[in-house]
Amino acid sequence: MADRIERVLVVTAHPDDSEFGAGGTVAKFVREGREVAYCIVTNGNKGSSDRTMTPERLATIRTEEQRNAARVLGVERVSFLGYPDGEVEDTRELRRDVSREIRRFRPDLVVCQNPNRTYNLGASHRDHRTVGGVVLDCVYPLARDHLAFPELMPEFEPHKVREVYVMQWNEPHIVSDISEVIDLKLKALACHASQFKDFAAVEVRVRQRSKELGAARGYAYAEAFDRIVIQ
Repeated sequence: MADRIERVLVVTAHPDDSEFGAGGTVAKFVREGREVAYCIVTNGNKGSSDRTMTPERLATIRTEEQRNAARVLGVERVSFLGYPDGEVEDTRELRRDVSREIRRFRPDLVVCQNPNRTYNLGASHRDHRTVGGVVLDCVYPLARDHLAFPELMPEFEPHKVREVYVMQWNEPHIVSDISEVIDLKLKALACHASQFKDFAAVEVRVRQRSKELGAARGYAYAEAFDRIVIQ
């Protein structure tokens, strides 16, 4: 990645998505001195099998878990758009809100989820796919063009993103070596305690998937992305 990448915005659907898909890469960016921010689209208020849990209480819990996880990785800025979990639609409101966050933070690089369904069904959650597609539409052209969402002007001036990393598992363009930060990724994931009945089993799965992604490059652990360069 070029040295010109100084600011990175990670936009994901749910609390914990950023850590699962890009936690190691985020940790590396921070260690390299790049400024990283998160934008979380939903409040995560459906992610529980506990029959005594309420959506309102869960949303509060997951917000705090996400802040803690971000802090572990060195991410200090986290914005929450507050959309209901499991109900994300590609609407003008969402496109405006994501465009606003891009214009606000003015990243060189945006990291987002895959807008396509893949063999990794867990990563192909409906919200993931919808948010991934919206982010790409906001990067080009909505956050860039001054005539898009005129109500955002003049507070949020247009911004052109230079690159996008799209989380990928099948023949990715970029394989990011996270061998030195895998433990930090797992420490951040562990902050999302409301989501795991057996974190030891989650750790086994995360390590195994990371090994598989890194195997072709000789990396002990990796994360993978498709790369889009904006001309």
